[in-house]
Amino acid sequence: MSTFQGLPPGLFEFFTDLRADNSKAFWQANRARWEHDVRDPMRSLLADLSDEFGPLRMFRPNRDVRFSKDKSPYKLWTGATSESQAVGGIGYYLEASAHGIVTGYGAMLMTSEQLRRFRAAIDDEPSGTEFAHLLDTLTAQSHPVSHGAEDPLKTTPRGYSADHPRIQFLRWKGAAIVQEWATADWMRTPEALDAIRGVWRGAAPLKTWLGNYVSGLPPE
Repeated sequence: MSTFQGLPPGLFEFFTDLRADNSKAFWQANRARWEHDVRDPMRSLLADLSDEFGPLRMFRPNRDVRFSKDKSPYKLWTGATSESQAVGGIGYYLEASAHGIVTGYGAMLMTSEQLRRFRAAIDDEPSGTEFAHLLDTLTAQSHPVSHGAEDPLKTTPRGYSADHPRIQFLRWKGAAIVQEWATADWMRTPEALDAIRGVWRGAAPLKTWLGNYVSGLPPE
């Protein structure tokens, strides 16, 4: 039986306050709020999602500021992923902040070897046509597939023709379904679980295609 009852108002309020004072002093004074209103509800949500979609890793609240000009110490969001790496990870993603919820599935940024396999599959007539039809179907189901974290190439990838029938996909560096919802009352109810689960279930055809042609793992 699910224990998730929604993301509490305190979660959205906490990140609004943290944005105004992103300091260690604020964090220490409000750590109990983070644990009660952010960490615990997220753990409950992830437990329910993991039952169907496998293990999920919750992000740490601390930012890595070593190579950033922005030295604010804490993330203004909480979230989780099924993957252990940003580049090359193909899996589920979830983020909640004062702005709302972002969730989805896919390869946000492929490695060079994944990109090679992706372009070979797009170039190949059966698998490339399958991908194009897949995108049309998912778009009709309100699950459009985007190019991921980085903008597509403006030029033609080496080895391919500019008049290739799927040149727009050959320029992609990722392939992912990303759903964004602005903060709304339904997020404070179990409907949040249903909404996220719906996106992840809807991504099943993309999951199969990426698994078959890009991941490098044995086909499903």
